[in-house]
Amino acid sequence: MMKLHHQIFFAMLAGTLAGSFTAESSTLLGMPIISGYDLVGSLFINALKMVVIPLIVTAIINGMVGVGDDENLGRMGLKTVVLYMSTTLVAVLIGLVAVNLFTPGIINGQPARDLLGLATETQDALAKIDGRGVGDFTEILLQMLPPNLIAAAANGQMLGLIVFSLLFGFFLRTERSSSGQSLRNIIDGIYQVVMKITMLVIRFTPLGIFALIAATVTRTGMDAIEPLAWFFLTVLVALALHAFVFMPLLIVLAAKRSPLRHIQAMTPALLTAFSSASSAATLPLSMECVQKRSGVSTRTSSFVLPLGATVNMDGTALYECVAAMFIAQAYGMDLSLATQFMIVITALLTSIGVASIPAASLVAITVILGAIGLPAEAIGLILVTDRVLDMCRTAVNVWGDSVVTVVLARSEGEETVLSLPVSKMEKVTTTDVH
Repeated sequence: MMKLHHQIFFAMLAGTLAGSFTAESSTLLGMPIISGYDLVGSLFINALKMVVIPLIVTAIINGMVGVGDDENLGRMGLKTVVLYMSTTLVAVLIGLVAVNLFTPGIINGQPARDLLGLATETQDALAKIDGRGVGDFTEILLQMLPPNLIAAAANGQMLGLIVFSLLFGFFLRTERSSSGQSLRNIIDGIYQVVMKITMLVIRFTPLGIFALIAATVTRTGMDAIEPLAWFFLTVLVALALHAFVFMPLLIVLAAKRSPLRHIQAMTPALLTAFSSASSAATLPLSMECVQKRSGVSTRTSSFVLPLGATVNMDGTALYECVAAMFIAQAYGMDLSLATQFMIVITALLTSIGVASIPAASLVAITVILGAIGLPAEAIGLILVTDRVLDMCRTAVNVWGDSVVTVVLARSEGEETVLSLPVSKMEKVTTTDVH
């Protein structure tokens, strides 16, 4: 059977081809063809929105419960979490700066909504965020602790649900009673079921992408190419800055080692991550490269890397931020400091909650758009470029995990880290290094 990413690629081509041969007035059996595109696209978007809340809540709680035992959550655990959150925050901020500099959603001084077929979208969502000021930081902070979780979920205020899930998961893992274990089993069971439902929705991604792209091309022709090309370039530049500027500096300053040596050591894992677009699938090879080629002990790498594959997604968080900002720019939004702050915080938190699932960015961007008041349907704009960018950001995710592992190992006093040439390092057994 054809792999999913190949199906998505052919769906994009088919959608572009179908849309180029379809006019808005075209009909099939008396029904407007574009209405069929819109129906299928809306069903796909609705299915994504349907799984967002149960997936985010159960994934975060399950992730917090599975972080490790009390020993792992001690000094090393705290340092790991702080490092991961810090590098992800930097990644999001780099993306924010890049998207503000390049402004891919603005073409020739005008919002790209007409080029992207957004002119007919409702304006109600725009009024929610247009013209927000610094004073609205209070509103954002209040959303983090909603008085009514059900109402927050109904209104798409995911920030409060994310914070609650983090707190719930943290304290649930400390509950040692039989009822606590039963609740952990129940939540894990719910998570596994929701994952199956999500995977079912993801299986229909090619059909949804075909319909969304066909509808866009039908309405706009090929005018959408220019803003999408700028969006693609913006994401690539931001990912490159994070991977090849910030991360090497972190190795030099915090680990006092050569970043070139670590890139050489991680090359097999990075190539695998790029080709597979899966951090989870790359994890065994990442651990082998970090241990045998970078000289990190098994004690450190076996804790830090699996945790990073779950909660640390620098490239994904950066991409989510740029995508949400691009869509907001295309709608002609006045992107105030408060709005951008909301995007940064939500991108940071959602990268933790949905990082371990396939097509995580689709779910996360839906959450971010809802948090700032934009329609989730706009996600269809960026699907054309998503496959290649998914490969790039996955490689950045794996690279970020490995860099944090090296930095943490050096902070724990491991002198063998990148201290020998890669050819010799592969012969060194690091299991007993402390």
